[in-house]
Amino acid sequence: MTNEKTITIQEFRELMAKETYVETGTELFNTFHKFSQEALKITSELNNKYHTPEEIRELFSKLTESDIDETFGLFPPFYTDCGKNIKIGKNVFINACCRFQDQGGIEIKEGTLIGHNTTIATLNHDFNPNKRQNISPKHVKIGKNVWIGSDCTILPGVEIGDGAIIGAGSVVTKSIPKNTIAVGNPAKVIRKIQE
Repeated sequence: MTNEKTITIQEFRELMAKETYVETGTELFNTFHKFSQEALKITSELNNKYHTPEEIRELFSKLTESDIDETFGLFPPFYTDCGKNIKIGKNVFINACCRFQDQGGIEIKEGTLIGHNTTIATLNHDFNPNKRQNISPKHVKIGKNVWIGSDCTILPGVEIGDGAIIGAGSVVTKSIPKNTIAVGNPAKVIRKIQE
């Protein structure tokens, strides 16, 4: 019998919201592993046979351990190595082959569309090679009515403002203001959007 404290999902989310540095071998690090195994099991079910939209929402709710609105849409396959720190608004659509590394927290607000093969990352490893296994989480926040084109990569700590468009193939390394179009690697704002 062990006296080790088990980290609850709520405690995990709170620690990640504080961007708590994660050292290898700690209970928090082990929680990452535990959640990844659960995510592999659920995404395997999600990705390897046909499901109705209702069944997809049910599996995504199980994956995130949160309520998913009936307006949510997803085309599998979908990949994540956690799942427990994804927050999804109403009328969000995620297209096929997206990959979310959500330990640090991914928030997607209502009306947002995410194109094929988009990767959202929320973790960095320590720059010191002797501590390379340690992890620094940073939240990613995507605003309302954002359109992210296919094959984009969103890096840790990025915020994308309401109404923004991220052009296909872009790598978003810095936050993007609302109602702008950003493209490229690294993504740069090329113009404003008139409402």
